[in-house]
Amino acid sequence: MFQELIAQMAREVEKLQFELNVTLPAEIRKAVELGDLKENSEYKAALERQQFVQARLGQLTQRVTKLANIDITQIPADKVGLGSKVIVEDEGTTSRESYELVFGDAGELQDGHVTMGSPIGRALQGKAVGDQAILKLPNRIRRLTIVELYTIHDRAADELA
Repeated sequence: MFQELIAQMAREVEKLQFELNVTLPAEIRKAVELGDLKENSEYKAALERQQFVQARLGQLTQRVTKLANIDITQIPADKVGLGSKVIVEDEGTTSRESYELVFGDAGELQDGHVTMGSPIGRALQGKAVGDQAILKLPNRIRRLTIVELYTIHDRAADELA
């Protein structure tokens, strides 16, 4: 799981570095050739994009470092943690929902993914099958019972099989 995420980030880093080192300098040179930099929207846009790319590269570098330092042996094998897929049943509606706890930010989430730091991610962490997670929302409280749990260790065992 982590290697896949690191590889995905490495591809994004590669694209951003190319943009930062090749594409943007060419755009900036073209914009400078147009003259008067005070009112040159192409120049301003290229500089803003350059700042964004530099910030994103810094963010990706931090995330890769954090991912590389995660010790999977510290993640419980029988409780909800990073990489767990969990099916919960809402006590109030008896409907079932599926979540996967991931490392990431909201901009990169797929359907059904929740980050460890999100309210639902925090409520589910450390729970086992049969446990109840209490999710406090602004207008109500949801009680979610853990029905099924598939941890990162289960996934690793499946990949080896």
